[in-house]
Amino acid sequence: MTTNLITVVGENIIDLVPDQGDDAPYHARAGGSPANIAVSLAKLGSRAALAARVSRDVFGGRIRTRLAEAGVENRYLVDAAEPSSLAVVTFDEERRASYDFWLNGTADWQWRDNDLPNPLDDDVVALHIGSLAAYLSPGAEAIEQMIAREGYRGRVTLSYDPNIRPTIIAAPDGSLDAARVRTERLVRLVDVVKVSDEDLGWLYPDSPPEDAAAEWAENGPALVVVTRGGQGALAIGRAATVTVSAPKVDVADTIGAGDSFAGALLHALGVRGLLGPGGADRIAGLDEATLTEIIRTATTAAALTCTRIGAVPPTAEELEVALK
Repeated sequence: MTTNLITVVGENIIDLVPDQGDDAPYHARAGGSPANIAVSLAKLGSRAALAARVSRDVFGGRIRTRLAEAGVENRYLVDAAEPSSLAVVTFDEERRASYDFWLNGTADWQWRDNDLPNPLDDDVVALHIGSLAAYLSPGAEAIEQMIAREGYRGRVTLSYDPNIRPTIIAAPDGSLDAARVRTERLVRLVDVVKVSDEDLGWLYPDSPPEDAAAEWAENGPALVVVTRGGQGALAIGRAATVTVSAPKVDVADTIGAGDSFAGALLHALGVRGLLGPGGADRIAGLDEATLTEIIRTATTAAALTCTRIGAVPPTAEELEVALK
């Protein structure tokens, strides 16, 4: 366990996951992309905290238990009166997950000015944001302000995973123009971006994902990583660009795979001393061999998650065995 803390900001969502079969029952599993990333970090041996508004309802209790059992620190959890957010999961023939969300008036998006730490504690070396919490008002504005002031302070490495949910963040006419503007604004504020090819396809339907990612890389981040599902990942740094294949596994489902990737990516950067003050410059200087090693760690963590039902990231020991 390292002494440095990685803080993730965002939502917890209760995933209602069906068993196989048309009349199968649903099982409630605590998830949410930012929460999954914090859990992934903790299980890999990094110190992790989640800044989140957690409901007092029965699902909120399950969320707190999950975070505590994984070893996620609770210093930035806010006790919220609103209900927990829900998502009903469905799978295609390849067990790829899609989601229908119940989010109206729920706890995760109602940030107030004094809910988020200002500034972050001195032991925090990285701040990660993304997913729905980075887009849904009023909380999205508070999170963006937090990223901007922490960037100005210059003490932490800033990380971002858009995790686009078009049915939720699109305008009433279906347009993603406003979401694209917000995304590009956040990209310019951070040091590390992890984005899926599917996200880039939603945002830039007329451009190949690698072209859109390369343009992002020119706008500020020291590292842009594009995940490609079973095909692996592309990482664009300033000193090197690498492509890494994903391990072949039997897929149980894809829930949380991208989150495990993001958690393992931050963990791999952290154990190499690449986070914290001056971290962007150190990340920008990664050579091909080291960057390949880091991305291989992240793709392997994602692949292991795909072998389990639900968002269950690997432990450090499981990942170490898989990487041999």
